[in-house]
Amino acid sequence: MSVNITSYLLVALILFCVGLYGALTKRNAVIVLLSIELMLNAVNINLVAFAKYGLFPAVTGQIFTLFTMTVAAAEVAVGLAILIALYRNKETVNVDEMDSMKR
Repeated sequence: MSVNITSYLLVALILFCVGLYGALTKRNAVIVLLSIELMLNAVNINLVAFAKYGLFPAVTGQIFTLFTMTVAAAEVAVGLAILIALYRNKETVNVDEMDSMKR
């Protein structure tokens, strides 16, 4: 059984849409960070799929995926550190209540 590129793109589309929905509608900051990670993983699936099935198959998409995973890991580390600091000050992880820059 052979899997074609449309299957990969469909999975990536669904994953990206779920991540976008979570990032735009949820109020919990941890869920928003997880949703952003889902969107980055959907991009990684697209990069690897086009690296394998593109016009000129090469490893460039896989190399870009490694860079994206590195940036995602750094984003999680910095994002969680900021969330811990905000939780210690505000005692909430609700995105709506994190408005300290307004005042």
